[in-house]
Amino acid sequence: MRLSCVSLLRDCNFYTPSVCSIYMRKIILKAEDLDGYLTQADKGYLSRMDGLYRQALRAFPGLSGNPNPQEQRRKETALIALYNEMGSLMQELCGHEPALRVYSFLAPQESRPEASRLIAKLRDIRTENQEFVYYIQRAYEMLFNLAYGGMPGSSKNYLIVKTPVHLPVQNYAVHKITNIDDAIEHTVMCVMLRGALLPSMILSKEIQEYSSHGYVSPFALFKISRDDTKHEHNMEYTLDLEQSYFNPETLHDKDLIFADPMNATGGSLVTVIHYLLRIGVKPRSIRFFNVIAALKGALRVIRALEHCTVFTLWMDPVLNDAAYIMPGLGDAGDRINGREGAEHPRNIIQLIADYGAAIAQLYRAQLREIEATVLYGTRVTRQ
Repeated sequence: MRLSCVSLLRDCNFYTPSVCSIYMRKIILKAEDLDGYLTQADKGYLSRMDGLYRQALRAFPGLSGNPNPQEQRRKETALIALYNEMGSLMQELCGHEPALRVYSFLAPQESRPEASRLIAKLRDIRTENQEFVYYIQRAYEMLFNLAYGGMPGSSKNYLIVKTPVHLPVQNYAVHKITNIDDAIEHTVMCVMLRGALLPSMILSKEIQEYSSHGYVSPFALFKISRDDTKHEHNMEYTLDLEQSYFNPETLHDKDLIFADPMNATGGSLVTVIHYLLRIGVKPRSIRFFNVIAALKGALRVIRALEHCTVFTLWMDPVLNDAAYIMPGLGDAGDRINGREGAEHPRNIIQLIADYGAAIAQLYRAQLREIEATVLYGTRVTRQ
C-alpha cells in the first residue's frame, strides 16, 4: 500500500481538539491538544502531586554535605515520608484505572523490592552503558510477565526440546508451558526511534520465546521527535514520514505494542496512533510498555486513546518545565545507545551496528524482521 501526500493533505484535522499540520511530510501534535483529554479529577491529582514534589525539591539540597548526622537522618526521614505520600496518591489513582498497570503496585508484595532495586540501578548516575542495557533487558522481562503472565483461562501446552546429550541415545526433554499464543501471535512491534529500538527488540524476543510456534512479530518503524527548545506546556511532537517505515496493512486489526523506556508526556504515542487512525488503521488493541512513566503522561495516553493499556515498571510523580520526568533517570536513549552528535544523528543501521555482535546475534530474528520492513515493506514516500 502506498500513501500519497495529496490524500494526506486533503484533510489533516484528525485530532480532537485539533492543532495539527502536515508540512514536508511531517505530522505535528501540540501539547495543548494532549491536556484537553485530562479530566478535572486528573488535574486535581496532578496538582496535589506537584505540591508534594515541590516540598521534596526543597529538601534535596540538605541531603549532601551535611556534617550533622542527626540532621541528615531527620531530612532523609522527611523525604521518605514525602515519597511514601506521593506513592500512595499514585496508587490510589491507578487503583481506579484498569488501563494503568504498574508493576510496583500490582506485583506480589515479595516481588516489589526487585522492581525498586532495578529502578534504583537505572537511575544511578554511576550506571554506565552496558550495565544500563542489562537492567533494561531485565525490566522488559518483568513487564512482559506483568502483561502476559498468569492470563486467566490460559490452557497448557508442551515443548519438546532436543538436548546436546546423545548417549546412550539422543535425549529429549518435555516442558509444560502456559499457552498464550492467542494473546501474542497477532502482535506488531511499533518502534518510536531511537531509544525504543532495543527495548522493542527485547520485547519481541520475549514474544518469540513464549510462543509455542516461535512467532516473530512484524515491525513498524516511526521516526518521531519532540522539540526540546520548547517547554512542557507548549511542546510539539513531530512524526517524520520520510524516515518512517511501515505497512499499514500489517497494522490493521492487530495488537500494536510500543516499548519505550520512558513515557514523559505521552505525546509521541498519541501522535503516531492518531495518524494511523486517520489513514484507516484500526488496531485491535494498543499496549504501551514503559520502564518509567510520568503520572501525567500515563493519564494523557489512556484518556486520548481507546483500547490502550499502559504497562509500566515504575511511576514517577511529575515533569519539569522541559518535559523531563522527575526524579527520572536522564535521557534513556543516550544511556542505551550512547550520545550522538546533533549534526550527524544515527540512522537505524548505525544504531544496530553500535549495539555490537552480541546484541545482533541474540536478536537476529528481530533484526531480520526490521531489515524486511526497511528494505521490502511500505515506506510512506512523497508522490
